[in-house]
Amino acid sequence: MIRNVFALSFVLFIGIAAAYPPEEIKAHNALVYSVAFSPDGKTLATAGFDNSVKLWDYATGKEIRTISGHTGPVYAVAFSKDGKTLYSSSLDTTIKAWNIVDGKMTQELKGHTGIVDGCAISPDGKTLASCSSDKSVKLWNLADGKELKTLGSHANSVYSVAFSPDGKSLASASADMTIKIWDIASQKETKSLKGPTAAITGVAFTDNNTLVSIGQDRFVRIWNVQAGTETKKMGPTPDDLYGLALSKDIKSLATSGYGGNVAIWNLADGKASFNKKLKLFGAYCVAYSPDEKHLITGHDSNFLLITPIK
Repeated sequence: MIRNVFALSFVLFIGIAAAYPPEEIKAHNALVYSVAFSPDGKTLATAGFDNSVKLWDYATGKEIRTISGHTGPVYAVAFSKDGKTLYSSSLDTTIKAWNIVDGKMTQELKGHTGIVDGCAISPDGKTLASCSSDKSVKLWNLADGKELKTLGSHANSVYSVAFSPDGKSLASASADMTIKIWDIASQKETKSLKGPTAAITGVAFTDNNTLVSIGQDRFVRIWNVQAGTETKKMGPTPDDLYGLALSKDIKSLATSGYGGNVAIWNLADGKASFNKKLKLFGAYCVAYSPDEKHLITGHDSNFLLITPIK
């Protein structure tokens, strides 16, 4: 009886271990630049500079599918609100929509003339915003894949876009060291936030009037959008920042940097509750795991790292 209980326990242990992702995954044949989880948290999408997009079963770390079709490095991935479609943007100047079930392309959005560095889906799931090295910010109708509007442009490459939770505003971050705020209804610029001393690589709204940004000046900044002012600055970090992710409760954010450092910042007091130097260089992107017990980072070395938050 004892032997049978031990055998059962061993089998259960092996089953649990096999159903948990490894600490590292050889994800692409070139650097991994973007990661995104499906709404249900079961599927992880990755964007590689090998021109491919990959889907992973996060529970096991096993590859589900390689999606090919871009003719240049892939810079960003974003899931639709229902999780049935994945959008990817590329150096080939296009944004492509993929059916998650069979990996087939369902739309191709054309209009940019440079690298499409970032894309974001509106809260209602109807609109996609994109930004590019051609200095422009665009809105697209996802029902038909047509461009709605070129909102305007920055003075340099635009690296990141983010919708406010109510979908009424869009923020865009640029190498010109400014963040522009766009009103979606009027499709016009309403604010230009200035202060960073190097390229701004990422932005995210924490609420409709509060924005966080990261950049190559190695600081995390918090902004009052309506006032157009910086309210808090965290850092400097050990290296240039490229990855930004908000926790589900919006009380903390994770950052990753070019030198392979990751951190978690408490937004209330501006202090870092977690710091770690990873074993791999070039952490271009970061995401919280669905249970928020790990950070997932994509690296120069073609690998994903899955790091416990301790």
